Amino acid sequence: MSQNNLSKIIIVAKDEWRYWLRSKLAISVMAISLLLTLSSVIVTSINMMELSHARHELQEDAEETFAEQPDRHPHRMVHYGHYAFRTPAPLSILDPGIDAYTGNSIFLEGHRQNSAMFADQKQGTALTQLGSLTPAFIVQTLAPLLLILIGYSSVSRERESQTLTYLLSQGTSGNTLILGKGLALLSVIGLILAPLAVAALIRLHDGENITAVLAFILGYGLYLSVWALLVLLFSSALSKNSESFTALAFVWILLCVVMPRVASTTAATSVPAAGKLETDFAVIAELRKLGDGHNAADPAFDKLKAELLEKYNVDSIDQLPVNYRGIIASAAEAELTHVLNEFAEQRMQTELSQIHVSRQFGWLSPMVAIRSLSMLVVGTSIETHHRFLREAEALRFEFVQALNKVHVEKLSYQDDMNRNKDAAATQKARVGAENWQVLEDFNFEVDKAKQRMQRSLAAFLQLLLWIVLLVVAIRTIGKRLI
Repeated sequence: MSQNNLSKIIIVAKDEWRYWLRSKLAISVMAISLLLTLSSVIVTSINMMELSHARHELQEDAEETFAEQPDRHPHRMVHYGHYAFRTPAPLSILDPGIDAYTGNSIFLEGHRQNSAMFADQKQGTALTQLGSLTPAFIVQTLAPLLLILIGYSSVSRERESQTLTYLLSQGTSGNTLILGKGLALLSVIGLILAPLAVAALIRLHDGENITAVLAFILGYGLYLSVWALLVLLFSSALSKNSESFTALAFVWILLCVVMPRVASTTAATSVPAAGKLETDFAVIAELRKLGDGHNAADPAFDKLKAELLEKYNVDSIDQLPVNYRGIIASAAEAELTHVLNEFAEQRMQTELSQIHVSRQFGWLSPMVAIRSLSMLVVGTSIETHHRFLREAEALRFEFVQALNKVHVEKLSYQDDMNRNKDAAATQKARVGAENWQVLEDFNFEVDKAKQRMQRSLAAFLQLLLWIVLLVVAIRTIGKRLI
């Protein structure tokens, strides 16, 4: 590009800004966009930080409450349970992702795998859900509309006012004119992204990786650039402002409202998932095939009983040096957990397959692409949530089995069997509170930045393809601009 063309592009961009400064609509739209983005960043940051501190305190309180329980029967503590809280990713203040729907807390107890709970969206009313204006939602959904309101007449205005022919006759090419208008729109994008970028960079102090922060900012820059190019394309291709605005409004509805819904519906249809009731009945049916860990006389444990008698060379379970009921509870928990994990993995694989189908619509909608990219880079995607479920389940199994070990080693079989005989027998069937120190610290961390980047690569390619195609289309129109 020659120095002369570059100066012309800058002149066109300055002229566009002069027009916007004279236009009350353009100034109002830019002020609203800045105010919305800035306020959402501040409000969401405060809210997420408060929730993060609250979860940290609740985690400590749950661990202290568990450890401070009085002398009890070990199996009572298995059913008493424990909470696991997930600390949100640093960048989740900008895009909570699916965490707002799945929740960040799980109640862990014996014999069951519970779902995550206390999701923000599930606790709110319909009105509060509509009012959940996170920075990601504003930039993904509202910022394109604001760009349309500012730039829909950028080129078509020149045609309507009869100045386009004059500009072209003065030696300004169509592509130079469009580049100048595009430079002005890019500066508006910079203003919109400034609060988002500053908030993302601040997350570095919370331990976020610089690569993830830069990828997050770049992703949104590419996304808004797609919309700037769409605005230029329709404004250049159509002869009237009204036509340009109508076409861009339709494209916004199609790409930001309709296509994400089509993507989720297609994913649910192409990869059907069993309903909760159907899954629950299937799990119950499988668990019935296992032995009852609360019943030491269950025939399902006859083989285990024979192996124990042979191992310790005794004639009856009363003579075993360990508590037979505790061994049965431990074995039953292991078998039950294996079955529950199989169903949980099937469900997670189905969810992951559905997500992969919906993400393919990023080739058809930049909105779908940026939603996927944002959640993947931030660490609030389905992959991270699944890892949280797996790690929480590992914690649940470890502490339940640790209590079962106490049951096996610290309580005799005779005392255990006679625990309901009288008050003295009940007291004798308890173990000391010092045995409740079986919990390990649960510190869930977001995936490594490298792994998040690898997952988001397809979404970056989708946005880049949109940009390439739009640039080619605009250059073609710019050569024929009249």
